[in-house]
Amino acid sequence: MRPEALLHPTPQGLFCPPGGFHIDPVVPVDRAVITHGHADHARPGHGVVVATPQTLAIMSERYGPNFCGRAEPVAYGATVARDGVDVRLVPAGHVLGSAQAVVSKGGLTIAVSGDYKRRRDPTCLPFEPVRCEVFVTEATFGLPVFAHPPDHEEIARLVRSTEQFPHRTHLVGAYALGKAQRIIRLLREAGWERTIHVHGAMVRLNALYAREGIDLGPLAPATGLGREALAGEIVIAPPSAIQDRWARRFADPLAAFASGWMGVRARARQRGVELPLVISDHADWGELTGTLGEVAPREVWITHGREEGLLRWAELNGMAARALRLVGYEDDDDGEPEPAGPAASGG
Repeated sequence: MRPEALLHPTPQGLFCPPGGFHIDPVVPVDRAVITHGHADHARPGHGVVVATPQTLAIMSERYGPNFCGRAEPVAYGATVARDGVDVRLVPAGHVLGSAQAVVSKGGLTIAVSGDYKRRRDPTCLPFEPVRCEVFVTEATFGLPVFAHPPDHEEIARLVRSTEQFPHRTHLVGAYALGKAQRIIRLLREAGWERTIHVHGAMVRLNALYAREGIDLGPLAPATGLGREALAGEIVIAPPSAIQDRWARRFADPLAAFASGWMGVRARARQRGVELPLVISDHADWGELTGTLGEVAPREVWITHGREEGLLRWAELNGMAARALRLVGYEDDDDGEPEPAGPAASGG
C-alpha cells in the first residue's frame, strides 16, 4: 500500500480513506481521532471522537459535555480496528492526554505525532518513539537556531527575580492548558511552596489536572485582593491577560512569558516582556532531528511550522520528506486560540 492511500491531506485535515476518519480535523467531520486538547487540534462538533480519556475530559471541560455525538476513549497502547485499519494511541509528551496516532494497515505504519516535545514534563507521560515507515511531524521550532535551555534553569530565573524584586507582582503568561500546570509543577519542584495565584480562565483546567492525580499545591484566585496583596508573589495568566488592563490591578507588575519564542529577543520586546522564560511544549531543533533519527522512517511528512530546515536535514540524511502545508494549526506556543465555552471565561 502506498502511504497516500492510507493517509493523505484534505481541506478538513489528514484523512484515512480505508478507515473513514480524520486526524485533528479543522472542521466538524463524521469521525475524528484527536491527538490532544489544544483548541487548534481539538474542535467541537464531530460525530464521533476517538481520543485518550484525558483528552476527552479536557474537551468536555472546554466545550461542554455535548462537544461531539459520541466519545470513544482509547487508553495509551490500546488498538482500535476499523475496516481493516488499526489505530493505536501512544504518548506524545505535549500536554496531559496528548497522543501520537499510529495508523497501520497491510504492513504499513504511519505515526502522526501531533504536537510533541522530548524533555521531561511532570504533568504528562513522555514521548514514546514508534518505528514506522512514515513519520508525520510538526516543525514549530524547525530551525537550528532553536535550542531550548533546561526548564529548571528558566524556573530558577523566575524565582530569583521574585527575590530581587519583592515589591513587584510577577505575572507569568502561559497557556491555560498544559503550560500553566507544567510551570506550577516545576515551581513546586524548585521548592516554591507558597500559594500560586491564577487567572480565572485556568481554574477549571487546574481542577481537572488535580482530578487526574497531578498535585499543583496551594492555588488561589488572582482577583479580589488589594493592590499590594500579591507583591512578591507569582500569578499565572493567559498570555493575553498580562498585556491588558486586567494586569493593572497588581503591585508594579513584572511581565514574564513562558514560550519557546522567548529565545528571540525581538519577540520579547514586541510584547513588552521583562522576564522572557524559554519554556516550550514543542520540540526544539535538536529534539526534532534526534526524534527523526530515532524513529528512522522512510518518509517524513511535515504538517506545520518551519519545514524548510527539516526538509533539508531529511534530504542530507537519506530520508524522503515533504511538507503537507495543512492549514488551521498554530505554529507557535505564544498562546493558543481560546475555545468557546465555560473554560474560556477570564477573571
